[in-house]
Amino acid sequence: MNRTTISLLATVTALVAVTGVASLGSGEQSAAPAGQARDMPVERTALTCPRPTGAELATTEYTAYTPGADGDGADGQEEGHAYLLPAPEYVAGFGTGDDEDGEKDADEEPEPLVALQEPGIPVSASVDTYGAPALTGTAEQRLAPGWTVQQTTSVRSGSGQGLLGTACQTPDSEFWFAGASTAEARNDYVHLTNPDAGPTVVDIQLYGPEGRLESELGGEGVTVPGGTSVAVRLSTLTDEPLADLAVQVTARTGRIGAQIEASDAQLGVDWLTPVSATTGPLVLPGIPADARTLRLVAYAPGDEDVALDVSLSGPTGSFTPAGNESISLRSRTLTAIDLEDLTQGEPGSLVLTPATGSGTGAVVVGLRVTQGEDDEREMAFIPATAPIEQRASVAGNTAKGTTLSLVAPEEAVEVRVTVSGGSNGGEAPEPETYTVEARSTLAIAPELPDGTKGRYAITVERLDGGTLYASRTLAKKEDDMVTFTVQTLPDDRSRVSVPQTGEDLSVLTD
Repeated sequence: MNRTTISLLATVTALVAVTGVASLGSGEQSAAPAGQARDMPVERTALTCPRPTGAELATTEYTAYTPGADGDGADGQEEGHAYLLPAPEYVAGFGTGDDEDGEKDADEEPEPLVALQEPGIPVSASVDTYGAPALTGTAEQRLAPGWTVQQTTSVRSGSGQGLLGTACQTPDSEFWFAGASTAEARNDYVHLTNPDAGPTVVDIQLYGPEGRLESELGGEGVTVPGGTSVAVRLSTLTDEPLADLAVQVTARTGRIGAQIEASDAQLGVDWLTPVSATTGPLVLPGIPADARTLRLVAYAPGDEDVALDVSLSGPTGSFTPAGNESISLRSRTLTAIDLEDLTQGEPGSLVLTPATGSGTGAVVVGLRVTQGEDDEREMAFIPATAPIEQRASVAGNTAKGTTLSLVAPEEAVEVRVTVSGGSNGGEAPEPETYTVEARSTLAIAPELPDGTKGRYAITVERLDGGTLYASRTLAKKEDDMVTFTVQTLPDDRSRVSVPQTGEDLSVLTD
C-alpha cells in the first residue's frame, strides 16, 4: 500500500469519526455552532426523603410535583417516570429486617409511591404506618426538570407533638446544619439515606462554642449500605449536653441524603434541613408574623473571624434591630443569640451581611422560631438558603394555613407565582405577577378557585430585577394548638448548560 492510499484512508476515517460525533445530539442541538453551550432541561433528578418520625400517632403526607413544561424546552423529551421507593432502616448487626445482610429479597417488588404521570399536576399519598421507611427515587425525561416532593408529618400526641415538614433533598457528599442540640430536653437524630446500590461510609462531626467536639463515642465511619437509611442519635456521639450545635455530615465515597430530626420536650418537633454555607449575604426568609422567640445559631468553619451586620427585611422595608446590630463570630466556634421582639407582629426575613473590613469566610447559620405560649409552644427552623435564580417549586400546600414569603434583600424583583390544581382535582388559577420592593418581604396567602381538592404546588419564577429568596410556611390547628413548619425554596436547578458539537475539518490538516 503506497503513501497516497494510506493518506486517503486516513482522511475518510477521520471524516466518518467527525460526522459520527456530530450525530450524537439531536438535530436541534447539532444546528448550534460548535463550541457554544446550549441551555437544556435536565433529564434525570434524584431525591431522598428521611424516615418519618418514630411517633406512633402520626400521619405523613407526601406530595410530588413537576412544573409544567411550557416554554422550558422539555416538550420534546420522552415521557419518563418519577416515583419513590422504600429505603429500609439499617441497624448495624441487625440488618434491615429483610434478611441477614440487610438486602431485600430479589423477588420483592416495592410499590412505587407518589408516582407522577405528567408535569403540572401534583400527586399525593398518605402514610400512617408506624415505622414507615425512608424513600429514594428518580425522575427522568420530561418529569425531571424541577421535580420536588414535600414530606409533612403531623404528630398528634406525646412530647414530640407538632408538624414536621421537609422537602425531599438532592443527594450530595457534604451537608452542614446549624441549630442541632444534645441538651437534656432535646432528642435529635441525624438521618442518613443512601440512594445508590453500593455502600458508603459517613462521618458526622459536631461543633460547639469551643470548637470541634473531640469524642471517642462514634460519629466517624458510619456505614450506610446501598438503598438503606441509618438514624444516629446525636447524644450518643458526645458526653457534653450542649444547647446549640453545628453539624457536618460527609460521605467518604458516593452521595447521601442527610437531615436532622429535632425533638424538644417543651417545643415540639421539626426537621432541621441543611444550610447553604456562603460568604454572604445570608438570607433566612419567612419568619412568621406571630413568632414568639427567635434563636440564631451561627458557625464560621474557616480560618478567619467574621463579623455580620444584622437587618430585618419586613413588609415596608428593612431596619437594624436595636441591641443586635451585628454579630461577631470567632473562627471555628459556634455563636448563639436570642433575638427578642424582632418581628413586632409583622412577617419578615433575617438578612446577614459581612461587615466592612470583616473576614470573608463562609458562615453556616440557622434560625429556630417558636410560636405559642406555655404548653402550646411549637418550633420550626429556617436555614440560610440559596437564591432563586430562575425557578423554584414547593409542593404539599393546603387550602388553609399556607403562606409564601418572597424576599428582595437588595433591589426590587418582579416575580411570577403559579399555583397548580389540587392533587384530588380542581383547575389551576391564572399565574399572578408581583413586585417585591427593595429590601422587603412580601407575604402571600394564595387564593384557590372553587373546586380545588387535595394539596397543591406553588412555582415561583424570577422575571426581572435583583436577587430573590423565598420560603413557604404551613400552619395547622391541632386541638386548639397551632403547629407550623417552614421550608425554603432554593433554585430547582432544572436546566443545565450542554456543550454543542460540530464538524471541524481543521483536524484533517497537517
